[in-house]
Amino acid sequence: MPSATPSRRRRRLVMGLGAAGAAGAVTALVAVLVPSASAGTLFSDDFESGAGNWSKSGGTWSVVSDGSKVYKQAKADSELARVFAGETSWTNYSVEAKVKGLDLSRGLAGVAARASGSSTMYRLALTSAGRAELQAVKGSTITSLGSAVVSDPAAWHTLKVDVSGSTVTGYLDGAKVASGAGSLAGAGRIGLVTSYASAEFDDVSVAALGAGATSSATASPTATKTATATPTATKTATATPTATATSTSAAWPSATGEKAVTATIAVSGTLDGGNVRYFGSGDLGSDSQDESQDPIFKLADGAVLKNVILGAPAADGIHCSGSCTLINVWWENVGEDAATFKGGTSATYTVDGGGAKGADDKVFQHNGGGTLTIKNFQVEDFGKLYRSCGNCSTQHKRAVVVQNVVATAPAGSLVGINTNYGDTATISKVTVVGKKSLDICVKFTGNSSGKEPTKIGTGADGVNCLYNESDITFK
Repeated sequence: MPSATPSRRRRRLVMGLGAAGAAGAVTALVAVLVPSASAGTLFSDDFESGAGNWSKSGGTWSVVSDGSKVYKQAKADSELARVFAGETSWTNYSVEAKVKGLDLSRGLAGVAARASGSSTMYRLALTSAGRAELQAVKGSTITSLGSAVVSDPAAWHTLKVDVSGSTVTGYLDGAKVASGAGSLAGAGRIGLVTSYASAEFDDVSVAALGAGATSSATASPTATKTATATPTATKTATATPTATATSTSAAWPSATGEKAVTATIAVSGTLDGGNVRYFGSGDLGSDSQDESQDPIFKLADGAVLKNVILGAPAADGIHCSGSCTLINVWWENVGEDAATFKGGTSATYTVDGGGAKGADDKVFQHNGGGTLTIKNFQVEDFGKLYRSCGNCSTQHKRAVVVQNVVATAPAGSLVGINTNYGDTATISKVTVVGKKSLDICVKFTGNSSGKEPTKIGTGADGVNCLYNESDITFK
């Protein structure tokens, strides 16, 4: 922006309350010390040193000059372009940014708070109607909480969103736009967003609001992390958190660093990510539901992946070529699928601990044969937890075992199997939060012709869907 102040000429990032210091060395990451901020400051960025603190999901983003350095989203035909920063555990805070619409003829541009997924957030946006509108966004459902007229959307405006408890308040250039009660997740990252628009962003800052402002306040890292080239090795250093699987009550971990991935990482043996956040970039930067996307990680037969956070965009997540084990793997926003299992008829796959959010459709896709066990897992805002492929060109008899899983805000069903191929689903200790009923086990007639499979029934039957009503708790 033309009126850059001295504070605009330096970039500050703080991931905790009143913290200053240096993060320990992390394999394939370089820690860069940053100055401390005031006690209530969680984050600030003016893009003078680039945009390394942000993970992209859709659109064409770059740092350009407009009086000073700003972050520009140039692809006006992108349905939903966004970048995210901060921690998924942040709760009560105020996020503020300067926004200038370059092309708002068809869409909007704004700032987001409590982004629990790439399409679930509160946002205050400048719109094509010449208004600033406060919205609650969950997938394709957009709820307006109020709006105000904007005299010149093509000028720089300061947008601010306060989230405190269940109350969401938006401000335009210091004046209150609207306030209302929100029903989305009570925690999440910040974001800059456009939809069918191009815009510039600058001077982003986040401040804590009241007690319990962020559950990550005591996190020790206070350095930005700059990634090196995509790793080709299949094993990492052992100075990482333990791999013991978490229970479903475990809190989501705070990322110890970030790694942009431009090409699929091949894993054989064991890779311990130390809770680094990996996210797609370049050719892996899509946020679509395209079935042909490449994964972030591709696991060889017998490989183990543990203590990893997948951020947005997550592309096609993880592919297992044969038997594999995923321990404490966390998907902050599921891309096409969280993981796809492609092994042979005797393959065994285990997902132990971890969690996933924001799956428009499936979380786990079973295309190969063998048995998948999902245990001690938490899943939120999703379509299906598990699907045995209904129309793969090569079909198999498949089995899934679901144990000790908490499923929050499901949109569809828990598991789907093909009874004509002899699939089985064995389910126990499942807690469903936010719904009074749910199709726990859906039965289909699958095919190998590529046609949509036919749904033939739901519920326990003692043959294919193996569980008792007492195994399912609704809250």
